[in-house]
Amino acid sequence: MFKPFNVRTAKMMLAVTTIVAATMGGSSAAWAEEDTASSASSASSASSASSASPASPIKNVIILIPDGMANDATALARWYKGSALTLDSMASGMVRTHSADAPIADSAPAGTAFATGYKSHTGYVGVLPDKATMPGQNPIAPGDAKKPVASVLEASKLAGKATGIIATSEIMHATPADFSAHYPDRKNYDALSKQQVYNGMDVVLGGGSSFLEPAGRKDGENLISSIKALGYDYVTTPAAMKASSSGKLWGMFASTSMAYDMDRDPAKQPSLAEMTAKAIEVLSKDEDGFFLMVEGSKVDWAAHANDPIGIISDVLAFDAAVKTAVDFAKKDTQTVVVAVTDHQNGGLTIGNAATTGTYDKEPLSTFIGPLKKAKLTGEGLEAKLDTGRTNIKAVMQQYFGITDLTSEEVAAIKAASPGSLNYTVGPMISKRSGIGWTTGGHTGGDVVLYTYAPNNDRPFGVIDNTDVAKYMARVLNLDLASVNKQLFVPAKQAFAAKGATYKLDLADTKNPKILVTKGTTTLELQIYKNIAVLNGKKTSLNGVIVYNGVEAFVPQDAVDLIQ
Repeated sequence: MFKPFNVRTAKMMLAVTTIVAATMGGSSAAWAEEDTASSASSASSASSASSASPASPIKNVIILIPDGMANDATALARWYKGSALTLDSMASGMVRTHSADAPIADSAPAGTAFATGYKSHTGYVGVLPDKATMPGQNPIAPGDAKKPVASVLEASKLAGKATGIIATSEIMHATPADFSAHYPDRKNYDALSKQQVYNGMDVVLGGGSSFLEPAGRKDGENLISSIKALGYDYVTTPAAMKASSSGKLWGMFASTSMAYDMDRDPAKQPSLAEMTAKAIEVLSKDEDGFFLMVEGSKVDWAAHANDPIGIISDVLAFDAAVKTAVDFAKKDTQTVVVAVTDHQNGGLTIGNAATTGTYDKEPLSTFIGPLKKAKLTGEGLEAKLDTGRTNIKAVMQQYFGITDLTSEEVAAIKAASPGSLNYTVGPMISKRSGIGWTTGGHTGGDVVLYTYAPNNDRPFGVIDNTDVAKYMARVLNLDLASVNKQLFVPAKQAFAAKGATYKLDLADTKNPKILVTKGTTTLELQIYKNIAVLNGKKTSLNGVIVYNGVEAFVPQDAVDLIQ
């Protein structure tokens, strides 16, 4: 029976309503009322609104992003595991994922929304869009297209907090770069990685060492040498990571991306949970608090390949990392944990066209049984094939549990391009396990928001992806609008206003720079670095100098060097 509606019930409902209103700072979940700004000028009021709120008791924020995780992926991982996920108890709402100009987002603008509170354009990392055509988007203010905008990580650093990023992809991949670099092309690894090296983070863990070496860079720069010169303990093995006692830690565990967790050699690569634990160990020593971004990057890659084994592998690895973060947060009592994917991918469903007439009669074993037989992901299988791929049937039986390959399937595996076998075998095991896919690309649905806060100050309902950044900034007492003004001043105009001569010198690709002169004063600003050379003397700046392909932006303290 229903219990009578009483005063106690009314008070509880009022309390929940108050928490929701306070958490979202008045941000509406209704599409018609959406006011997610596309430009710095139109959004400054939203990001500075927190200044009127009481000081938050939160010192630390950990955001974990399972890139491209479809909603059915957690159900699939849960059934496979046979018990609840850590994520399950944290679900608090849904998040809209569209970018400034498309209903289906690319990871670069989706991550930019989480990092900065601004929507952006496909491929754009940490900068404003040049198109804002989706309903509810404000026009881009003159001069704001492609302008860099500050991330919560950068604002945390300016506030004196320790900062870090973790990814199982290359560390300069779209999502980790969104929090730590700025450029309107996610493929420009040279520009993005150089900014990451010089952006003053305390912990960086993941893959991508080849893009830090001279041979892997168009500019030929040796960023590994730079990392060591900046005082980082540079490690390449789990043992070295664990043993490190440094307050500045940079770990590279693969030349490109790290392996799927199921395929991982524990002696060569740490798990996502282990990297998360180490980062927390280092960052939590800072008395001012910390900000940490953790990405389970290859959930997305498995979804692109329609490989359910890769999905299960890295969703479970991600959930273990979430548990590590939440366990720390519960003991610490001053830490907020946010877990949310940037978009869905693949259109994953438990049930496919073949189960149309039998979906409610199929036992769980129909879906999970074939998946349980796999010992490696589609990517991991490739290393088990001999040079001529003459052992296809034996490998697929031993490591993927498939004993009934057709001649067409054998031929497809034999013909698969190096590095793409998961795209071939993923659909094969999906077909045998009743797993459906609608696409090999991203999808545009809302995603689940998972949160933990010791004071239950959490977002509820359906919010925008930009609200995630605004929430994190608010609980950390950060003013993103103010940080934008401190870090990204249009250089040419600012130095002209000082009566100085400004020159953008891009002739030396290894060392592009800005040259400023006024009287006998000369100032050299090294692009994508935080280094200024004033009259021959080096000094460090509060942030990196950014060139977006059109104009350069510098921190205010660089402008202040010219009197």
